[in-house]
Amino acid sequence: MGHLAGKDVFRRVGKKIDSLGVRVHWNEALHRIVKEIFSEAEADLYIRMPYGLSPLDRLERVTGIEPARLRTMLEAMADKGLVMDLWAKDTNYYMPSPLFVGLFEFTMMRTDPGANPALMARLFHEYLDDGLVYRRNAGDGASVGPLRALPHEGTVQDGVEVLDYEKATALIGAASRFSIGLCSCRHQKEHLGERQCPDPLEMCTSMDTGADFLVRHGMAREITRGEMLDHLARSRERGLVLCADNVRAKVSFICNCCPCCCEVMQGISRFGYPHVVVTSSFIARSDAAACSGCAKCAKACPIQAITMRPVPAAAEGKKKQEPVVDTALCMGCGVCALDCSTGAMRLEKRGRRVIHPETTFERVVLQCLDHGTLQNLIFDDPGSLSQEAMRAILGAFLALPPVKKGLMSDVLRSRFLGAMKSAVARQGKADLLDL
Repeated sequence: MGHLAGKDVFRRVGKKIDSLGVRVHWNEALHRIVKEIFSEAEADLYIRMPYGLSPLDRLERVTGIEPARLRTMLEAMADKGLVMDLWAKDTNYYMPSPLFVGLFEFTMMRTDPGANPALMARLFHEYLDDGLVYRRNAGDGASVGPLRALPHEGTVQDGVEVLDYEKATALIGAASRFSIGLCSCRHQKEHLGERQCPDPLEMCTSMDTGADFLVRHGMAREITRGEMLDHLARSRERGLVLCADNVRAKVSFICNCCPCCCEVMQGISRFGYPHVVVTSSFIARSDAAACSGCAKCAKACPIQAITMRPVPAAAEGKKKQEPVVDTALCMGCGVCALDCSTGAMRLEKRGRRVIHPETTFERVVLQCLDHGTLQNLIFDDPGSLSQEAMRAILGAFLALPPVKKGLMSDVLRSRFLGAMKSAVARQGKADLLDL
């Protein structure tokens, strides 16, 4: 590794992170984060890894590292959350972790002796405090993120259909393995002295591939389906927001978020970027006739999307205020309806359909297209000069507003995703479509 200067290799890690599905900006805070969690050898391997999922034999060819040493390094990096390893049909695939969901969460979920949560909490706070990460990933019309809000069951208007992928209990029922670990956001705020809630630190729940990864690498413990459902019930009682993997099939995690700690929701409430969390298919509405004006819904809303306004010429003994929902901010989580004693505040179907990706493959493709990094997934070898040239050409083409708008549109999106799936299958990577 002598050919790489220490600061240069870490800056190149920052550039690599920015080339993945979640964009970042380079500054001294990110430099300190990268230098703290990566050794120079790990940084060099991270840089040389393909941008997407790759089996071990391809990593050997691309990186030039002999198999035994490569496997040892990848295992150690997965233990730290610097890379993710996922099993698909008896093959282990590896990929570099993005900032979210990845380096931040896994770093703050670690409990091993090598972890330094107090230092990392401060460093991540310094990096996120200017709001630029939220702007890069949720500004300028961005619409595809890694998380979506789940409506609390029982908060949707009677007679409105709620599909299985919109129900936490159905998602849990479809999974076979479960885990629970430290909530990265709550753990961070605990060390910063900013946690205001009484909620337990151990509240991050994962399923199937997510649970498998976290349990294998010591970042979570395995729990039963019954424990998972009990935990869901407690989250409802506490009025926590449920955020899930932004896919309809094979959901890998359900977050249980509070407004005082959740970094993602603070992207909305503090910095004003509503697309940080993809909304559910529902939105909050109040029945004026049934509303008592108690303001419990406004107090419960975790992102201040509900305000109370005076009722003009209120009659004596009648309500003097009523809730107003900011439709541009409302996530459709249903927390407001949980506290409504009259049943006036409920969730109803949004006027415009919210399209959530079917699978993780679809979500990653659309998210990378949205954020301008799809060319890196298609030509994914960072060490190939010919692929570097193709990345530049394709990236410039995909960045053209009419091209991006067309591929993201309802008309072309399914055909575009179908073409991407066919290309992956032709390359012998069909297993990745099932992850």
